[in-house]
Amino acid sequence: MQCRDGRTRVLPQTPQEEIAMKRNKLALSLAALFVASTSATVSAQDNNPPPAAPSDQQAKQLQTITVTGSALPRVDVETPSPVTVITAAQIERSGLKTVSDVVRAISADNSGSIPTAFTAGFAAGSSGVALRGLTVNSTLVLIDGRRSANYALADDGQRTFVDLNTIPVNAVERIDVLKDGASSLYGADAIAGVVNIILKPSYKGGEATAEIGTSQHGGGTTTRFEGLIGGGDLDKDGHNAYISVEYQKDDQIKLKDRGFPYNTTDLSSIGGNNLIQGQPSLNLGSTYGTVTPAMLTRPGDLTSGVPLPGAVAQILRPCGSDSTQVTNDPNNPGSYCAQNQTGQDTQIAPEQQRLGLYGRFTVKLGDDATAYLSASYFQNEVQSTAVPPQIQTSTPKNTNAITLPPTLADGSLNPNNPFAAQGQYALINYAFPGLQFGAIDDTNHNLRVAAGVKGHAWGWDYDSALVINHTWLDINNYGYLNYNQLISDITNGTYNFINPSANSGATMAALSPTLNKTSTTDMDSIDFRASRELWEMDGGPMGLGVGADFRHEAQHDPDLNPDLAAQGLGIAHTIGKRNVYGVYGEVVMPLLQSLELDLSGRYDHYSDFGSNVSPKAGFKWKPIDMLAIRGTYSQGFRAPSFAENGSSASEGFTTYTPPSDFQAAHGNNGYVQPYPLGFLTAANPNIKPEKSESYTFGIVIQPWQPISLSLDYYDIKKSGVITAADSSAVLDAYYAGLPLPPNTAVVADNPDPQNPAALPRPIVVEALYVNENRLETNGLDADLRGDFKFNDDWRWISELNATQIFEWNLYLQDGSEQRFVGTHGPYQLSSGAGTPRTRASWANTVMWKALTVTGTFYYTSGESFVVPDVSSGCFSTNTITGANFPADCHMSSITTFDLTGSYDFNEHVSVFGSIMNAFDRKPPLDPINYAANNYNPTYGYSGIVGRFFNLGVKVKM
Repeated sequence: MQCRDGRTRVLPQTPQEEIAMKRNKLALSLAALFVASTSATVSAQDNNPPPAAPSDQQAKQLQTITVTGSALPRVDVETPSPVTVITAAQIERSGLKTVSDVVRAISADNSGSIPTAFTAGFAAGSSGVALRGLTVNSTLVLIDGRRSANYALADDGQRTFVDLNTIPVNAVERIDVLKDGASSLYGADAIAGVVNIILKPSYKGGEATAEIGTSQHGGGTTTRFEGLIGGGDLDKDGHNAYISVEYQKDDQIKLKDRGFPYNTTDLSSIGGNNLIQGQPSLNLGSTYGTVTPAMLTRPGDLTSGVPLPGAVAQILRPCGSDSTQVTNDPNNPGSYCAQNQTGQDTQIAPEQQRLGLYGRFTVKLGDDATAYLSASYFQNEVQSTAVPPQIQTSTPKNTNAITLPPTLADGSLNPNNPFAAQGQYALINYAFPGLQFGAIDDTNHNLRVAAGVKGHAWGWDYDSALVINHTWLDINNYGYLNYNQLISDITNGTYNFINPSANSGATMAALSPTLNKTSTTDMDSIDFRASRELWEMDGGPMGLGVGADFRHEAQHDPDLNPDLAAQGLGIAHTIGKRNVYGVYGEVVMPLLQSLELDLSGRYDHYSDFGSNVSPKAGFKWKPIDMLAIRGTYSQGFRAPSFAENGSSASEGFTTYTPPSDFQAAHGNNGYVQPYPLGFLTAANPNIKPEKSESYTFGIVIQPWQPISLSLDYYDIKKSGVITAADSSAVLDAYYAGLPLPPNTAVVADNPDPQNPAALPRPIVVEALYVNENRLETNGLDADLRGDFKFNDDWRWISELNATQIFEWNLYLQDGSEQRFVGTHGPYQLSSGAGTPRTRASWANTVMWKALTVTGTFYYTSGESFVVPDVSSGCFSTNTITGANFPADCHMSSITTFDLTGSYDFNEHVSVFGSIMNAFDRKPPLDPINYAANNYNPTYGYSGIVGRFFNLGVKVKM
């Protein structure tokens, strides 16, 4: 008989083992349910060779398996906690190519999840998973059951996480997804669950895979190579060694290769807003520019220009072929060049190159002990393009009213100012051609070495390991204007606005120098684990597991803009280090043949904030063979990140529209139109960990052998949520002229040049991190699997996997409540993707002889354009008419279908292919998502990519 890890499990030989076999019959027959995943198509045994004849030693005992979420090896793979297992065979049949793709396809991944395509975020170039929608910092990612170093940049400048792009997929044996709190064993951050990537313990033979793929609509061509070679038999030779290599290059996908409404910011034809570049009233300049006769409200200050009475804008230089001259726009008197910079210059997906090496050497120290040494190096480079930078920027220095002087510093007439001869200033609206605002070239390096010894001695099974993990991220950012150089160029006429091609490379480099830095993280750990059977109980032997570990964590992420010299870029630096000590234990008590009780607990001590205790209790009851009932209660915690309690601060920006009465006080002019509002949050050394309580309760049913079903309810309550002060409360107090909440401040802009007596608009909201909120989320996971073998040639496996969120509520310090499920909130979180109520997948695999075909549907429910954490009502409106856009204030659901297949010519050669998003379904319109243009990249990425073809060949030695 085969276990889920492919090892042989022989039939019991003693009466006690016969009792154990009867007790575990349902668990073993239902293992297929927990091996299934959102991308699962076949069971782990599909390609396993026939089991080897058992040895005498094997014949005397049941084979045990270590399951994520338990410290004890066990025959019964079904624990009180819900665990989904994704095998290497399932990953291959899903058509998904990276650990990131596989993990983020899990239905329990929700709001706060980070896609690589979000290159404008704080953690640009990375990918992270957020189980239960509790953000990436509440899901613990392990490799072989042990921690890894975090990505060197924090999401939103606050949340730390493991970058899924730097985990080898070619060496994966399986991925365990524990959808339950697990701080009682693993410590901090396992509030929402654990993703444990388990790599192959050994490999013998060789195989190579080459494939290529491309999108039907252009861009995204993928080339991929994988190689795996190993030798040595651990039992016969006393050693095994293997090496895995993988390389993947993904070309960029350009927005201009996709159709309306994704390739433009002008949605006026369907009732939306026209945000096309070039409009002076929106401070959106074209590369051809406009100028308006003006005067200064503050003599000598070139950033205080206002139009002369009755003055209208005129084009600075003739419009080019990539723009359209507009002269009849009532919102922009005069003329301008409408230029679709977003559609022309931005990307759907960046160019990405991944290179990875992984090797492992295992040696047998004796009959009861083995030692291993593994090492991996992964490099992931992400390159993105972007729109030209605007001369008008609100932060850190406000240049929205910047003007060209009539005379230069040497007294000569300014050749860039067409009104110079009349002695007039020129209010300029302009985008700099040849530059790309916020383009990146980031390369993440991840070096990880692990060494360990495991075995059996004195009645104990033991496992000890040392892990050294260092990452370094080389960051290059382009297209940010240096404020002082900009003022100098305007004052001295150094930059040629009339003929930009005449500007030298030196002029451009000085105006927009490359911003670069190297950020690092470290995670070094040593641990010891042991387990054994104690005494016999009515249901079997009691099991005990204990462990102790120590780790050192550090992060050094310096500021990219330390002196605030770069326009449009705030500050973000995270520096910290700490030591963590932990001890834990677990007891499994089979009280009856049908009832198991599991108790565990952990004590952690952190050098920066103190100690924490995390208990957990679980049960599993099987009153009859076809039914199991299970449940857990646990307390967990999330340790403050270095961004929250170290020497750290960060500033992010969100497009913000002031209240209507504030706009009216300023005559609804350009000063109060939507603009970037900064949120500066600083670390608080007195911050405490977030605490959680979570419950799960579920049933597992197998009415007959081919069909199995599990339903698991979860409820998570988190208190002391670390956050900055509620920005809406700060802004409300500012507009009302009331005292601001504690630990907050507002930085006001320069006065409105047209209405200098009116209250200035806020440009930065400042606050410390505090433990002030609490949240609650609950929902239901469902897994339904059927495995039907009709004869030796035909087999059909069908699996439905779904997560339904009932509630996701945030409770603020003032007693108010924000309900996010089914909305676009939390909007200020990560990519602002929202919290869909339902995510599901349905996979069907048909196998006939050497042919395997799999079809998988993925579904994500729609969301309203309500953003509870920013404002009430519909957040997506036509800013001119005030009408909701779209009228129902709702984003439609997303459904895609992937088709994959493979054919084995013989035992050495096979071909495979896939058509991802086979029906070419487009993503629903999402005009308020700031991570992409009019679509949601977190849930609708496959839709915007469109139908994608892939073809490859695998050769085995």
